[in-house]
Amino acid sequence: MGGPPQYSLARRVSCLPFLLLLLLLPCGMLLGQSSAGQENPPQSRATQAAPAQTPASSENAEVSSHDTPTTFKVRVNLVLVRVVVRDALGKVVGNLGKEDFQLFDSGKPQVISAFSIETPESHSAVTVTQASAGEPEASPESAAKIAAGLPQRFVAILFDDEHFSMEDSVYVRSSATRLFDSLAASDRVGVYTTSGQVSQEFTNNRELIGRALLEIVPRASFGGPDHGCPEIGYYQADLIEVKRDTQALGVATEDAVQCAFQGNRNMIAQAQSLAESAAANALAAGDSHTELTYRRFEEAIRRLASMPGQRIMIFVSPGFIPSTYTAGPTDLIDRATRANIVINAMDARGLYAPDVLGDIADPPHDSFRTRGFKASYRVLAQNVQSEVLGELADGTGGTFFHNRNDLDEGFRQAGAAPPISYLLAFSPQNLKLDGRFHLLKVTLTNKQKYSVQARRGYYAPRTAPDPSETAKREIEEALFSQDEIRDLPAELHTQFFKKDEAEARLAVLTHLDLKGIRFRKVEGRNRDDLTLATAIFDENGKFVTGGEKVVEMRLLDTTVARLGRSGITVKSSFDVKPGTYLVRQVVRDSEGSQMAARNGAVIIPY
Repeated sequence: MGGPPQYSLARRVSCLPFLLLLLLLPCGMLLGQSSAGQENPPQSRATQAAPAQTPASSENAEVSSHDTPTTFKVRVNLVLVRVVVRDALGKVVGNLGKEDFQLFDSGKPQVISAFSIETPESHSAVTVTQASAGEPEASPESAAKIAAGLPQRFVAILFDDEHFSMEDSVYVRSSATRLFDSLAASDRVGVYTTSGQVSQEFTNNRELIGRALLEIVPRASFGGPDHGCPEIGYYQADLIEVKRDTQALGVATEDAVQCAFQGNRNMIAQAQSLAESAAANALAAGDSHTELTYRRFEEAIRRLASMPGQRIMIFVSPGFIPSTYTAGPTDLIDRATRANIVINAMDARGLYAPDVLGDIADPPHDSFRTRGFKASYRVLAQNVQSEVLGELADGTGGTFFHNRNDLDEGFRQAGAAPPISYLLAFSPQNLKLDGRFHLLKVTLTNKQKYSVQARRGYYAPRTAPDPSETAKREIEEALFSQDEIRDLPAELHTQFFKKDEAEARLAVLTHLDLKGIRFRKVEGRNRDDLTLATAIFDENGKFVTGGEKVVEMRLLDTTVARLGRSGITVKSSFDVKPGTYLVRQVVRDSEGSQMAARNGAVIIPY
């Protein structure tokens, strides 16, 4: 499964440099024109950019524009906590405000510095395309219908075939087909597995999704159960190696006496050494499965995070034991929360009774002296292995479906995000860079008998974050989203003209009202830098092209007064093929650290 393109946009797209043109117009200021979709060697970029930038980059120029990696100021590092509140009947409560919540970090109350309410309706796009003079346009009715089919919700189904049994895979494969009944025209589904053997990218083609589901079978990358001497499972190995449980070691030692030394009690020391070695091997094998599961999970999160819309992940697994990877679930929760991903977890075992005797098709080889102990370990393992599923769901505002056989209904419910969720954010005070786990708790101020679903905690970083890398990540997260951000007053418009039947030129224009921009006075000039990033996605949410530029403003007071009435317009042009596109535009200013983000639907007739 391929991850999303990595930002900066210089790596996301092969982008011809923006040809910068500064024209003072009666209605305002028009800045820049760029072209994307062509490959150019680095030396060509420098050669072509220089003539366009020379007039604007002189010492006395008031405005200049150039392509650059994102270098704006970074907001304070926030911890994001997604919260879903339900009443006694399980219905989502949607009439709460910031004042209704209390947030605690390791028992200490925190100031909620940011608060927002998310609904599916907050991720919609409107048609903003105008054809140039003489170009054909889609009818309003046709445009509305096509725009309604643009992707708004992306559902990634991650099957844990690393831990599946054959019975699990048949059960969930059949139930997953019921998900089709809940899909809307604007939904896109991707199918992935923790083994990496199945990868169907996001699509609304049910036939392709159905084919991917047929390939879901157990695919353990590191072999099946080990019937060595002594035979030790992952749970017992964790007790011995990690928790230093002397009883678990004694059970393994007794097994070794029986299977390796024919019950000779004089060989206890050698049997214990053999048991410790077997436990270390069993733990290493189990850790390999767990590590691979986390790695594939991270890849699925990155892939889903690159999709421009509402993001839902359905994790279908019989569960597993984190053992030495205790930070793994919390790290996944943190990644998902920052990417606005809701994780719905499903226990692939359905309604089950503990399997005391083990797999009947592959029974364990327990000695008569240890059979009772080994049965208790199996029962305990089966009970605790689902805890990680509940943690992933609770920590992202999702739902954990377990102890139920109606997985088809579970898939239908899991395919939908909560109708209303709340996103709280706070800045930890005097946070030590020690990697320590911080326990989070969210409560309601009115003490109503509502259930509150939120992440359980986070790990402090071990090193200070690099400001430039953090800045790139923030603008990328904003760009690959459909959230409307209105810190800055900005308007998005697009135009197109067709060069021929197969090629078109799409112009993206962003109009900014300078009244909302905070300037800094330096040597008689009003300074600020605007970073504008544009991304264009196809009808399945796949990134097609885009670009980024920085507009440097060093304005005289008279210019600020004039442009304060008219604003400025920044224009970029891209070569695309006829089709239906989603345009995402993000603007960030350096002095005020404010952002604007807009969505637009583009329809270029064939």
